[in-house]
Amino acid sequence: MNKINQLFDNSKDQKLLSLYFCAGCPTLEGTANVILAMQHKGIAMVEVGIPFSDPLADGPVIQSAATKALKNGMTLTKLFAQLEAIKDQVTIPLVLMGYLNPILHYGIEAFCKRCVEAGVSGAIIPDLPFDDYLNLVKPIADKYDLRIIMLITPETSEERIRFIDDHTDGFIYMVSSASITGTQKSFDDQKQAYFRKINAMNLRNPRMIGFGISNAQTLKAAQDNANGAIIGSKFVSLLDEANGDADKALDDLLEALKR
Repeated sequence: MNKINQLFDNSKDQKLLSLYFCAGCPTLEGTANVILAMQHKGIAMVEVGIPFSDPLADGPVIQSAATKALKNGMTLTKLFAQLEAIKDQVTIPLVLMGYLNPILHYGIEAFCKRCVEAGVSGAIIPDLPFDDYLNLVKPIADKYDLRIIMLITPETSEERIRFIDDHTDGFIYMVSSASITGTQKSFDDQKQAYFRKINAMNLRNPRMIGFGISNAQTLKAAQDNANGAIIGSKFVSLLDEANGDADKALDDLLEALKR
């Protein structure tokens, strides 16, 4: 069974926490240490960012991390090798998050095949058109039992959300706003209403809320209205401040989420 499905099947009454970081930042060889530290600290699922030179959906923190990772020499080939080296130690789901261009350059089938070989359970491709997902990517991903996770935003119509729900598996990534990634102190009434609206739709897939989560208030709002929360920018900043010391960055993050 795919580890993503297994996670949600085994944690129906739990509120999950998933973290994102950019592979190759702040150090080229730090990917394995960050993942294993997250697993040790009880993080439920890890999103590993594939650095790209033009990350349209990302704010300045993740853009800066991607730039640093590319300067450090991170590539998809190196990332797969790093992940494959630790796959026997990793029990939690790993999800690659990256833009379509480098994945197309690598080759869709080659990408899906290497994901499985490296212990990756899913992929998030923010700029993948849904029609291309259905016609080109999904048949290959299904062949390798790889989950392609789709994003919805407050602007996504109910009809579209239900269509996505019917044609995907794993979980749905609920973006808290239509803006770029980055931390927020709180979610306003409009965002809270969006969370409640999606919650009331009783979708087939589990849902994780991401973008803007950085403290107790935003974490609680996400976890109250979905299966869990995804944190990216806040952790990426703390990891950079800790010079790649994942244990310190995780301790700092977990402390910040209490406030």
